[in-house]
Amino acid sequence: MAGASGTKTATAAARRLVIVESPKKARMIAGFLGSGYVVESSFGHIRDLPKGADEIPAKYKGLPWARLGVNIEDHFDPLYVVPADKKAQIRKLRDLLKDADELYLATDEDREGEAIAWHLLDELKPKVPVKRMVFHEITPKAIQEAVGSARDINDALVDAQEARRILDRLYGYEVSPVLWKKVMPKLSAGRVQSVAIRMVVDRERERIAFRSASYWDLDATLDAGEGRQPRQFPSRLVSVDSRRVAQGRDFNATGELKSQNTVHLNEETATALAAALRDSQFTVRSIESKPYTRKPYAPFRTTTLQQEAGRKLGMSASQTMQIAQRLYENGNITYMRTDSVTLSDTAISAARAQVRELYGASYLPDKPRVYTSKVKNAQEAHEAIRPAGEVFQTPAQTGLSGAEYRLYELIWMRTIASQMKDAEGRSVSIKIDAKASTGQLCEFTSSGRVITFHGFLKAYVEGADDPSAGTDDQETRLPDVAEGDVLPAIEVLASGHETKPPARYTEATLIRELEEREIGRPSTYASIIGTIQARGYVYKKGTALVPAWLAFAVVRLLEEHFTRLVDYAFTATMEDVLDEVAAGELQREGVLSRFYFGDDDLEGLHSMVNDLGDIDAREMSTFPVGGDDTGIVVRVGRYGPYVEDKDERRANVPEDLPPDELTVDRAQELLAQPSGIEHELGTAPDTGLKVVAKAGRFGPYVTEVLPDDAPKSAKPRTGSLLKSMTLDSVSLDDAMKLLSLPRVVGKDPDSGEEITAQNGRYGPYLKKGTDSRSLSSEEQMFDITLEEALKIYSEPKQRGRRAAAPPLKELGEDPESGKPVVVKEGRFGPYVTDGETNATLRKDDSVETISLLRAAELLADKRSRGPVKKSAKKSAAKKTAAKKTTTKKTAAKKTAAKTTAKKTAAKKT
Repeated sequence: MAGASGTKTATAAARRLVIVESPKKARMIAGFLGSGYVVESSFGHIRDLPKGADEIPAKYKGLPWARLGVNIEDHFDPLYVVPADKKAQIRKLRDLLKDADELYLATDEDREGEAIAWHLLDELKPKVPVKRMVFHEITPKAIQEAVGSARDINDALVDAQEARRILDRLYGYEVSPVLWKKVMPKLSAGRVQSVAIRMVVDRERERIAFRSASYWDLDATLDAGEGRQPRQFPSRLVSVDSRRVAQGRDFNATGELKSQNTVHLNEETATALAAALRDSQFTVRSIESKPYTRKPYAPFRTTTLQQEAGRKLGMSASQTMQIAQRLYENGNITYMRTDSVTLSDTAISAARAQVRELYGASYLPDKPRVYTSKVKNAQEAHEAIRPAGEVFQTPAQTGLSGAEYRLYELIWMRTIASQMKDAEGRSVSIKIDAKASTGQLCEFTSSGRVITFHGFLKAYVEGADDPSAGTDDQETRLPDVAEGDVLPAIEVLASGHETKPPARYTEATLIRELEEREIGRPSTYASIIGTIQARGYVYKKGTALVPAWLAFAVVRLLEEHFTRLVDYAFTATMEDVLDEVAAGELQREGVLSRFYFGDDDLEGLHSMVNDLGDIDAREMSTFPVGGDDTGIVVRVGRYGPYVEDKDERRANVPEDLPPDELTVDRAQELLAQPSGIEHELGTAPDTGLKVVAKAGRFGPYVTEVLPDDAPKSAKPRTGSLLKSMTLDSVSLDDAMKLLSLPRVVGKDPDSGEEITAQNGRYGPYLKKGTDSRSLSSEEQMFDITLEEALKIYSEPKQRGRRAAAPPLKELGEDPESGKPVVVKEGRFGPYVTDGETNATLRKDDSVETISLLRAAELLADKRSRGPVKKSAKKSAAKKTAAKKTTTKKTAAKKTAAKTTAKKTAAKKT
């Protein structure tokens, strides 16, 4: 039987080569196809545009367009190269192809998968028949059907993907250098990425401009009388003398009332009115009861899965897609990159069968439910994301665990619920009148809801982005009162509120906003959100996405000089254009030419980057704090943001201080601290260089200032301040002592190894070769003698550990590992752990307030960075003839691909 990745060439009977993207997918499919097929992986994309100058073939170097990797002078032909790490696999595929009678390209059925298939075809140049094999789930039946219904490569889809890739390359490679020169080196711009950053910055601008307003309201607790349930119930004041009481929604962003036809209660008037109502009669004026129904949610598509997994499981968008990819490749779910909410007849039958089996026929509608996509130009030819197969496995039947189990369960529940009956219930509204002792006529309202038939809510309830918002299955019961009933008030309380600024985006709400604005493709949102965080434009505070000041500088430059490129409507229109290319209605070259060179109605990218005029880099990175008249600004500098006043005093802005919290008062506090950007101490006697004290990311330190003409390889001496030192008290003598570290104590007379005293991340220590020993105080670094050091080394190294302390707090099960998460006190502070992964709490986290969601986020971040690499210690005494020797891998020379990709007959020109 044929194997998957790594199998030997098939026998004479096995003459069909099937190529997929991943080894795991190859193993699954090979098991379903059996003999007659060899299934091998391409390991993703096998070709791409060159990522650097070293990948550009020699014959193209020096050409004006080679830097772009796109020949803008000749039909925008892309220069495709095979990366060095893919060349061995290409050779393997060619060898397998020599013994094949047919080639099946079985990559994913979306634009990216279609492009991978075309690249394989163009690179391998097969001389045997080629078939495009597509499927939406990895099950025996789906794979067999895919073999029998193979098609040709869809050239229009390939063109659309290639157009997108070239557009993104032109945007990034032309705009990014402007950012390097005018904002900061090593920045990046992207067609959708930059727009996403602008959205986060725009929301923060709204928060900065926001002015809070205070308002008060009254809540009465009424007594319905003995025998009624519930006997006590709440009621809220809604109007006074027929004028509505102002709530938060009645104020604008500047804190002013939108309409004067409302009653604005302040603390004084609200308290007085509450006192005047305490002895009043509350009379039921009217009762309105009406039925309501709630229809099930549509099955998951890519974006709704990402949003719901974030809300319910605490998963980031990238985590969700990684886990969904594993579920798809294992044959648990259908393809996870889709705009579609439709279910096949097979899936509908499977879902209805499980509804009948698990919940009974009373929960099953007479006819199957059919959903249609509301996403404009939904282009992926897939079903919704659902459990795979003709018969759905319950979560317990899958054998999954941890994060995979939880995500599968979420998909399974949502799919089942989509084929269940509506939820039904009744909503009740009671209006109650009361006359205050001061003569004011007040109207109170109580609202309730009772579910009479749960329907689909038995299986699934959608989460909410707003933690204070109620969910669909919440009920509020009111007593059975009648019109004219007089209800005594147990208490009437006045309560004050402040209007709140618009909430920052979370990953879930940013994805929702991108989709509603029709910007980008759902399959790219996870990588976009990951990129803007990795680049330092956005960081997380809890689950909220906070823009760095760097993002403000970048967005300002793009808005002022590349206005169209960060325009929401223009970016959305580009998706429509690419969809038209995919449909064969537009030609790739025309779209690229108009974008790059422009026409009579549209300025092209080329002229934008070449006719920029003078850009004041300092102005781009300077923002007033609290208005132009305060004299205080925040600037984005090479080493981070800082505030500066009109007297040129400067101070670092803490990295974790959100822009909307940098008020004038906070800026003045920072400026008043001695830990400014730079505190000059004097000149080093031994080098003649200026010595300064600074507040750095990892604490205060002293350092030398190198001259402007110093070679790039030169490194200034640097030393962290001791615990006993502060920035405002450290002297030049103190600084010179710190810069003298590490201090040579002497040599070990036995081994001849040098012993040094050093200050490290975890405190002062001695070092002799690879053997380190802690010192008891920082002062020892400067006065410990060789004799004292040798005495420390003569004693056995302390390796024992204290008994494990009990956890500080238990949080619940981690959504990815499924193991209990606890907070513990460690050597370097409190941390969260699930028994396998440890993650230190950040500055904004505390043991008292940390939630399971935040802990899961910290653990996921730690896992994504991978294990800490440890260098292997060689021991000559342990080497024996039986021990395996490791061979050193020689670095393969990076050679550029010799030919550009030329469209084969399979691709339309």
